[in-house]
Amino acid sequence: MDKEFVTKIAKKIKKLREEKGISQLTLALEIGVTPGAIANIETLRSDITATRLNSIAKVLNVEPYELLKFDE
Repeated sequence: MDKEFVTKIAKKIKKLREEKGISQLTLALEIGVTPGAIANIETLRSDITATRLNSIAKVLNVEPYELLKFDE
């Protein structure tokens, strides 16, 4: 696992989620996981699959590739 890359994805998910006023609980319920699973993604305790990334992007109303675009 490339920790720097995964860290950027986690930060992007959290940033967009908070900007859109979506709680971890709401996001979790929308994609069918526990709030702990979202917390684990955002705090790097677990890796994210492409399927889960796609599901999160849908709830955040962004294209999946936007979760991979980082401000450098």
